[in-house]
Amino acid sequence: MSNRLFQGIIYQMKDAVDRVIGVIDDTGIVISCSELGRIGEARQGVREELTYTSDVVAMGGYTYRALNTATKSEYIVFVEGEDQTAERLSLILSISLLNIKNLYDDKHDKSSFIKNIILDNILPSDIYAKSKELHFANDVSRVVFLIKFNGRNDIIPYDVMQNMFPGKNKDYVINVGEHDSVLVKEVRPNYEMREIEEIAKSISDTISTEFYTKVSVGIGTVVTNIKDLARSYKEAQVALEVGKVFDTEKDIISYDNLGIGRLIYQLPTTLCEMFLQEVFKKGPLESLDKETLMTIQAFFENNLNVSETSRKLFVHRNTLVYRLEKIRKLTGLDLREFEHAITFKVALMVKKYLSSKSIK
Repeated sequence: MSNRLFQGIIYQMKDAVDRVIGVIDDTGIVISCSELGRIGEARQGVREELTYTSDVVAMGGYTYRALNTATKSEYIVFVEGEDQTAERLSLILSISLLNIKNLYDDKHDKSSFIKNIILDNILPSDIYAKSKELHFANDVSRVVFLIKFNGRNDIIPYDVMQNMFPGKNKDYVINVGEHDSVLVKEVRPNYEMREIEEIAKSISDTISTEFYTKVSVGIGTVVTNIKDLARSYKEAQVALEVGKVFDTEKDIISYDNLGIGRLIYQLPTTLCEMFLQEVFKKGPLESLDKETLMTIQAFFENNLNVSETSRKLFVHRNTLVYRLEKIRKLTGLDLREFEHAITFKVALMVKKYLSSKSIK
């Protein structure tokens, strides 16, 4: 149980209760209190007194009550005073914190369960049995977001994400690394991809605004079965890896939108090298200067439209035609022909992939 969760509740209650209230742990140390200066104090003898008397005891100017009277309690709440009001307040405080603790523990168990699924730390045959034990809905549409924090080491990704998605029984934040956090979010059955991407953008914008750091968000595909969460997580990982190679300017990458980059990323590097050698028999890709490569990129971005490309590049149409003809002579590929353009586009992506693997 998180001490910070207890402290958050106690701090919210302090204005409604005109007495000192708090919680001590199984060692008798104050772990949460409406007066911050008392945190860390020792309250010796309280647990022993509760064990030998009843579920509530008044001593030393305070009323103490076990958080759970059905079993041996790990925590004890206390209220300033030894009167009936203090006893009633201790009961209210005990009931409130116990309910919050049970909800927290229930969600923590489910979060651990999901973590074991996405990391393949649970046998497929055990998934349904465990989900039934935890009353976890199996056939619900869910999607996995992998959030990678860049540039700062003084923030904890899990805490940041947990604060953004607190106490929601349908959403689970999982810690998977020092700089990575996973969000497993439930989505409506008739979802639109735009809505999911807006969630990712909201995460990115919030972290950028509040913590002045950038994140990369990989989005897996939506799955309708709990065992498929592992696949959605792996897809989110692939989305970030492939995006790092082919979409370096993007910080939100969806597995569904990876296109041909997803295929190239799975090819052996030796096969990629052979492909480049076969495509550029007349002349290597390195023979093209920076201006020519920028022209090619603009030509692709404008759907192989000569007039539109020349307008965007602020050059005469004939100048662009001359450059395209130069490319044809150097490489043997005429980008004005659709098949040649496709081949060249794939070749550029393959080259990027090889460069990311540090293969020249």
